[in-house]
Amino acid sequence: MRAIETKQISLDVGMFQLKDVNISIPAGKITAIVGPNGSGKSTLLKVLTRLVRPDHGEVYILDRLSRSFTSLEFARTVSMLTQSKSALPDLTVRELITFGRSPHKRMFVRMNEEDEEAVEWAMQATGTKRLEHRMFHTLSGGEQQKARIAMALAQKTGIILLDEPTTFLDIAHQLDVMEMLQKINLEYRMTIVMVLHDLQQAAHYCHYLLAMKNGKLVTSGEPRHVIHADFLKQVYQINARVSFEDEYPIIIPMKTLPH
Repeated sequence: MRAIETKQISLDVGMFQLKDVNISIPAGKITAIVGPNGSGKSTLLKVLTRLVRPDHGEVYILDRLSRSFTSLEFARTVSMLTQSKSALPDLTVRELITFGRSPHKRMFVRMNEEDEEAVEWAMQATGTKRLEHRMFHTLSGGEQQKARIAMALAQKTGIILLDEPTTFLDIAHQLDVMEMLQKINLEYRMTIVMVLHDLQQAAHYCHYLLAMKNGKLVTSGEPRHVIHADFLKQVYQINARVSFEDEYPIIIPMKTLPH
């Protein structure tokens, strides 16, 4: 089953264009959108989450036309976590996570039992329960990202989209976040779509890859079938040797090709 599908998506944004992008994202899997800087990865994610409206083409969510959802319906179906280095108001971790319940509540209505259960579940799933009374700004970068992901999970959607969830984190925290997302996918069969820069992480933790370059979809498929020497030459302009060990790609760059 498809979680998300696009047909002939095109978008002209100043000097940048998305050009006839057709993708199919499997339900219940982890999908990574990869490609060099400026290839359209984050722009595509914004189109999928209705933050940006395409000039042409259609997006389908669970085989339903995306634009046919009301705003409330969409927020209860798809959650999105953007990149963030901006400061948040003085909030505890629990207070931040409760914002994920906004699509399920009317303004100024108190949290009910269902809301509290969703927040508790999100904290347990992300390992942030022990941090619930800490002020968000006192957390480490990895802890902050887990709290932000918990906020998205508390929305209780079946699909979550993440824009570079490991950016600004050191390697240990990157792997910690990726393992947490993998565990959430395995336990709850949640569809997770994320923009990633690290190809080895994308291949190791994700079931499916979409590769972008210059606003176009270059290729898609399972990591082992996508990542090879010709792919790295075509998409990243590098010569490299590629081998897989226990489903983990070993990429050894040889020489950067002239642009």
